[in-house]
Amino acid sequence: MTGFPRYAIYFAAGSDSALSRFGAQLLGYDAYTGSELAFPTDAVRVVPDWRDVSADPRKYGFHGTLKAPMALASGKTEAELMAACAAFAGKARPLPLIRPVVDAISGFIAVIPAEPVDALQQLAADCVREFDSFRAELTAEDRARRRPDKLNERQRDHLDRWGYPYVMQDFRFHMTLTGRLDAERRGPILQMLRARFAALKIEKLEIDRIALFRQDDATARFRIIGEWRLARVDLSASSRD
Repeated sequence: MTGFPRYAIYFAAGSDSALSRFGAQLLGYDAYTGSELAFPTDAVRVVPDWRDVSADPRKYGFHGTLKAPMALASGKTEAELMAACAAFAGKARPLPLIRPVVDAISGFIAVIPAEPVDALQQLAADCVREFDSFRAELTAEDRARRRPDKLNERQRDHLDRWGYPYVMQDFRFHMTLTGRLDAERRGPILQMLRARFAALKIEKLEIDRIALFRQDDATARFRIIGEWRLARVDLSASSRD
């Protein structure tokens, strides 16, 4: 199995944001501080086994994946990866702006964009490419865990090239709130989560930063060890030229 520590480059909404508090409270874990949090009482009232329902995403903290978890390639260091994150963030680009909604995706429930956003697809693709030199190659065991027999040909190609199947054309941004649920269970849980999210009144969400998460060993949760604001292209200036 791939060694540890593992690192991932994710979007996290900022330690003081309403969205981060929303996700951390529901997962019972704050990846910024490493703290355990009490679950919201209304979530537990509607879903008495909420701890189990939210167990899978709790391990990772509330986030949107840009570069999936990876062990470092031989010769690469954490300090070099952090420097690369800073350099990546410093390259000016159009910042993705999404309309966030809570919905089901592949059997679990997450905060997702209401419609595709090209700038977000491009940001994720750039992350996959530019940080790939830091990624240790998948072991045979790691590849088998991705169940390549269940993937289509393009996803298998992504797995072998990038170490993760759901990249490039197959990337779908999501900030996960539950594990996989059967259709019968999803209905009331989705209703509860939509009501909680609606109370935040977040009509637009700018994907304006990247965060570096680290998992120290197989039993540990991921924790944020660095965060960088993305430099913005001044589109108004170019339109005046």
